[in-house]
Amino acid sequence: MNKGRIEKILKSMEENNIPQMIISDPVAIFYLTGKWIHPGERMLALYLNVNGNHRMIINKLFPQERDLGVELVWYDDVEDAVEILSRCVDRDAVMGVDKNWPARFLLRLQELGGGSGFVNASWIVDQVRMIKDEEEKQLMRISSRINDSVMEKVIPLVAKGLSEMELDHRVREIYKEAGCEGVSFDPITAYGKNGADPHHATDDTKGKRGDCVVIDIGGFKDNYASDMTRTVFIGEVSDRAREIYNIVLEANLRGIAAAKPGNRMCDVDLAARNYIEEKGYGQYFTHRTGHSIGLEDHEFGDVSSVNTDIIRPGQCFSVEPGIYLPDEGIGVRIEDLVLITEDGCEVLNRFTKDLIVVPEE
Repeated sequence: MNKGRIEKILKSMEENNIPQMIISDPVAIFYLTGKWIHPGERMLALYLNVNGNHRMIINKLFPQERDLGVELVWYDDVEDAVEILSRCVDRDAVMGVDKNWPARFLLRLQELGGGSGFVNASWIVDQVRMIKDEEEKQLMRISSRINDSVMEKVIPLVAKGLSEMELDHRVREIYKEAGCEGVSFDPITAYGKNGADPHHATDDTKGKRGDCVVIDIGGFKDNYASDMTRTVFIGEVSDRAREIYNIVLEANLRGIAAAKPGNRMCDVDLAARNYIEEKGYGQYFTHRTGHSIGLEDHEFGDVSSVNTDIIRPGQCFSVEPGIYLPDEGIGVRIEDLVLITEDGCEVLNRFTKDLIVVPEE
């Protein structure tokens, strides 16, 4: 196991009077052990105790070729995995459980008296993961550099007569060609009025002259996610669409300027949102300004008007304001990832935010 990360989790457990904890989320287990294990319907549980004596309860279907740094307790399909886990726990102490553990396992452990009480302790792992270490920071930079190159290749394709589905397929191919494990979320490739739907489901629509095109894409490189949105135009851009684009761009820049240690997450949201409201489009900015990112595209810690958490160095999150005018067929979103430094932030996306009009072919 990663000793430094485990120590941070154990320290937080101790400070918050949670002496033992079950971690079942495969992403969190990878974060701590460096090993992906996808158990499907079978139970996988990493048991941590502030006094040591950690265990991982794992099905024999998942043999491990290397030492994961924790004692493995094996079971097979005819055994009661939760009962085996219950032999390892402190029945007289509170048990922390992460948010992904299925109720069928949790209820069984409760029946067996596997703790004096049970609490949701997901936030302990989430908060540790939220602050990226130096290795993670570099992996996030590399992933975003690749995303820049992918965006550069995707944008010219919007004027080649491809449908959204065809463009989506090509985006996935480009990520593979760039050495990524795959996309970090289903790409959004939305033409015209579809771009005015913030999470439009890709369909067979093809672009036409004057359309805005919202391209929201990201990939996994060495397990770390990238994410970026750019909005471009086919052939020409109307004065109205240009006005909306420039407002969203300024909101994006103001949000990034507020992304620094000591500010709150809501300060970033409000920096972008207040500007859009000043320009008269507040009702058309219909989502939060961003989300944290790392091993998953969306992680704990959002950039919203209600999140008053103080920003700390090592956090990584998106700044992605947008304005969506469905009646006019105009949608604009501009998204960058920021990595919080000691005195500000590093913008991980370097691809231009200048307004781009893609020539028709």
